[in-house]
Amino acid sequence: MSDLHIVAIANQKGGVGKTTTAINLGAALAQAGHPTVLVDLDAQGNASTGLGIDADQRVKTTFDLLAGSEDLEDVAIDTDVPNLRIVPATSDLSSAEIELSQVADRVRLLRKKLRKTVPGTIILIDCPPALGLLTVNAMVAADSVLVPLQAEFLALEGLSQLLTTVRQVRQTANPDLRVNGVLLTMADARTTLSQQVEADARATLGDLVYPTVIPRNVRVSEAPSHAQPVLNYDPSSKGSAAYRQFATEFAARLKLIPEAA
Repeated sequence: MSDLHIVAIANQKGGVGKTTTAINLGAALAQAGHPTVLVDLDAQGNASTGLGIDADQRVKTTFDLLAGSEDLEDVAIDTDVPNLRIVPATSDLSSAEIELSQVADRVRLLRKKLRKTVPGTIILIDCPPALGLLTVNAMVAADSVLVPLQAEFLALEGLSQLLTTVRQVRQTANPDLRVNGVLLTMADARTTLSQQVEADARATLGDLVYPTVIPRNVRVSEAPSHAQPVLNYDPSSKGSAAYRQFATEFAARLKLIPEAA
C-alpha cells in the first residue's frame, strides 16, 4: 500500500450509525495492519469518546487542524487500538462554521492539511450530521464518500440530498470525488421493513451498496459506553464479525487487498 486514502463518512441524518461505523471500520482496518487515522469532525466528539479519549487528552483538536497552523501529525494521537490514531474533537467545532466563514478558500482548509500526510495512511473523516461547511471541507479533502444508511422507512429519501452535495463538490472544488459505497446499518433481518429497504437500496444503487449489512446488535450499542470499538469490547459478537467483513470489502474497494473471488 503506497497511496494516501481519504474517505469522508457522511450522512446529514443523525442516528444512522455513522460514528459507530467510523470507529469500528477504523479499528478493523488498523487490526488488519493498515495505518489509519480517524478525524473527528463532529462537535459532539462521539468518535473521540467512543475510542476512550478523555476531555483532558484533547489538547489539540480538529479545530486546530482547520483553523491553526498544525498539520495532521501535530494533532493526531494514539488510541488503545494499535495502528489507529484519532484527531479528537471538542465543542469548539460548533463555532467553526461561523469563525471560518470569512476565511479565504475556506472549503479547502482540511484538504491542505490532510494532503500532506504520509502516503500509505487511510484517513477516515467522521462528518457531522449536516451538509454544512465542515462536511463540505471533508468532501473537498476526500477521495471518496462512504454513506452509512439505516435500514428504515424513507432511508433512501435523504440520500438524494447527500448525492446532490457530492455532485456540487465535484463540479466546484474536487472533480475526483466519488461515492465509495453505501453501507446498510442497524438492519433487522427478521423484519419485512429491513428486507424491503435492502432490496430497494440494491435495486436503486446496485453495486454501490456493500454486500455486508451491519445488523442491529446490542453489543455494538453497548461498546461506546465502554469507550471501545465493538471489535475490542466483544470480538465474537455478530456486530464485530460484520464490521470485520465490511472492512475487508472496503479495503478491496480501495485496492488495498485483491478483490474477493
